[in-house]
Amino acid sequence: MKFDLLQNDPQSQARAGVIHTDHGKIETPIFMPVGTIGTVKGVHQRELEQEVNPDIILGNTYHLYLRPGTDILEKAGGLHKFMNWDRPILTDSGGYQVYSLSSNRKIKEEGVKFKSHIDGSYHTFTPERAMDIQRSIGADIIMAFDECTPYPCDYNYARRSMHMTHRWLKRCITHFDNSPDLYGHKQTLFPIVQGSTYKDLRKQSAEAIAATDQFGNAIGGLSVGEPAEEMYAMTEVVTAVLPKEKPRYLMGVGTPINLLENVALGVDMFDCVMPTRNGRNGMIFTAHGTMNMKNLKWAEDFTPLDPANYAWVDTAYTKAYVRHLFTVNEMLGRQICTIHNLSFYLWLMREARKHILAGDFRTWKDQMVKQMDNRL
Repeated sequence: MKFDLLQNDPQSQARAGVIHTDHGKIETPIFMPVGTIGTVKGVHQRELEQEVNPDIILGNTYHLYLRPGTDILEKAGGLHKFMNWDRPILTDSGGYQVYSLSSNRKIKEEGVKFKSHIDGSYHTFTPERAMDIQRSIGADIIMAFDECTPYPCDYNYARRSMHMTHRWLKRCITHFDNSPDLYGHKQTLFPIVQGSTYKDLRKQSAEAIAATDQFGNAIGGLSVGEPAEEMYAMTEVVTAVLPKEKPRYLMGVGTPINLLENVALGVDMFDCVMPTRNGRNGMIFTAHGTMNMKNLKWAEDFTPLDPANYAWVDTAYTKAYVRHLFTVNEMLGRQICTIHNLSFYLWLMREARKHILAGDFRTWKDQMVKQMDNRL
């Protein structure tokens, strides 16, 4: 793998680059659709490839470990073959899912013991186990095992958790470096910066992560309830420390506005369930604001869903028809809005890239943020 940094925006920290993997190139900045359990929910792989057309998608270690399990994935030849996807995949190590199971897990130095949300069975993740599971899944980019702290978080707890994440990282790297790539393609490891919303901890964590000299680096523990201004402040602290020649991944973020503001701070990679989850609930994102397709105001609106035409669904269906589908609880409405949202997110990142390369990203970004901050 390698990362080519092609252009820096003259008026911000935004960058355009290319990550080269054995499953293809990833043009940055990039949004990665979330395919938690081996599928981007509600979207057929053909539509994902041809309409949304992402360079990379994301899977999740915790969920894939529980179902279908690593034995089945290994017999299938890895997640790529299992789900018929030949482009890059990134896997989250399961740290965030363990965080979300706060009432059903116990964290110790050795690792985390947790209760399955499916059948109540007990399991243990250690840094070493997280590496083995992700090797079996076969992701191109795998994440270090970490603890994601809640918000708000006591300073002393955040500090102790950060240091444990750093100790876990050393174990991840040692085990990863002593285990082979599977399925004939190169895998690489990204460490994760923690430190809650404390600038001194974030700076200290970023320095520790940068010192490990891995291929890329991630920023975790944000978008967990903190105000957007605190997210941006923490991101700015971290990107000032992380090496410029390596890709930077902000985990679990966020709204279209969040994406653009963090691109301006030097982030290259994003993932979030928002476009798919909100789409299934009738909320769509557009360049001019958000729309709730369940609202009565669309009942007799026979104009296209979005004339900007980010995906074929935008001009194939009217607002009135999509609202009708939600009114009668028809699955197709959820699929249409999901495809639209994912296509819009990918369009937004590709437009950001164009403007970075053209040298006018900051001006375009400021205009887009104002436009998108509306309810239609």
